[in-house]
Amino acid sequence: MSVRAKAPLTVMLVAAEASGDDRGAGLARALKARLGEGVRFVGVGGERMAAEGVQSPFDIADISILGLLEGLLAYPRIVRRADETAAIAQREHPDVAVLIDSWGFTLRVAQRLRRLDPKLPLIKYVGPQVWATRPGRAKTLAATVDHLLSIHAFDAPFFEAEGLPVTFVGNSALSLDFSKARPARLRGQIAAGPEDPILIVLPGSRPGEIERVLPAFEDAVRRLKDQRPGLHIVVPAAPTVAEMVKARVAGWSHRAHVIEGDEGKLDAMKAATVALACSGTVTTELALAGVPMVVGYRLGPVTHAILQRLIRTPYITLFNIAAQAFVAPELVQDRCTGPNLAHEVALRLDDAELRSHQVLAQYAALDKMGRGGPDPSQAAAEAVLKLLEERR
Repeated sequence: MSVRAKAPLTVMLVAAEASGDDRGAGLARALKARLGEGVRFVGVGGERMAAEGVQSPFDIADISILGLLEGLLAYPRIVRRADETAAIAQREHPDVAVLIDSWGFTLRVAQRLRRLDPKLPLIKYVGPQVWATRPGRAKTLAATVDHLLSIHAFDAPFFEAEGLPVTFVGNSALSLDFSKARPARLRGQIAAGPEDPILIVLPGSRPGEIERVLPAFEDAVRRLKDQRPGLHIVVPAAPTVAEMVKARVAGWSHRAHVIEGDEGKLDAMKAATVALACSGTVTTELALAGVPMVVGYRLGPVTHAILQRLIRTPYITLFNIAAQAFVAPELVQDRCTGPNLAHEVALRLDDAELRSHQVLAQYAALDKMGRGGPDPSQAAAEAVLKLLEERR
């Protein structure tokens, strides 16, 4: 009698943005390290998840939406993509689905998966920031999924109060490994001397961020280069918006070096004197690299007007929230202008003591966020497997 081989565990991973793609890839690697050939992946993601075996049926840039008005305009497309994502589960019959960040899209996917298979375990990886705005989302999430993997230690009480079990796994950005970064390699590539100042410009990972944030960053770079011809400009481009970024930078009056890929990005972060960054996961990565930064952000006017009434914290940068202080300056909306950004960057380019003070304050805030803790991808993999074991 032949013995039938045990079918591999089928894990559905769904991510709609660059940061989620990174977390999904890390989780996939951690699960493969534990299960080897005993696991396979289906779902939606970007380049990093594709490298781990998740073949997405569409480009996630299509659903990486910034702003309430933009979300309304894109609603038919989001619904269509959510239907396509649910169809993957209907075809592949996953044992568990992990829905990563991207509140609006992954909520719609979760609702469809629940209707398709009420017994399918649904795990949300990264909860909505209910401690900052729209606390009602905790109740909505609790009614939709079975478990939350939290990246913030302070998340749990908000969701557990609504009956949703929470496992704190930590922020994957806090475990970014810079040990193989070679800043000298980056300096060689851009013909920068050992002491030449380098400004790295990170304009975001969503098309909407490139459209709204990059024009002010461009103006700031032009002003800084006019005053400092020896300043080197490096622009690490997220894969979701690389073509957009390259097209914009090609038209700049001053030369800038666009860097693609993780290796170049880490080299650039370690080589940087100062960073000009769009708010997001990258600010935590920069802080880990020891780079003093200026943070800028812009939303559509309608979205901003609505959020002003809803947001309960004055900070948008995670380590500023942890520190409860503007460790890094935040220039948001009408304050996110070329002159303002250039002024704050110039202060840091010209003052080594200010840079050093900011880096130390950023490190202290990262410690409050859990720097040096267990690997988040490993913790997330353990939590997923534990939930499945409990369901058996």
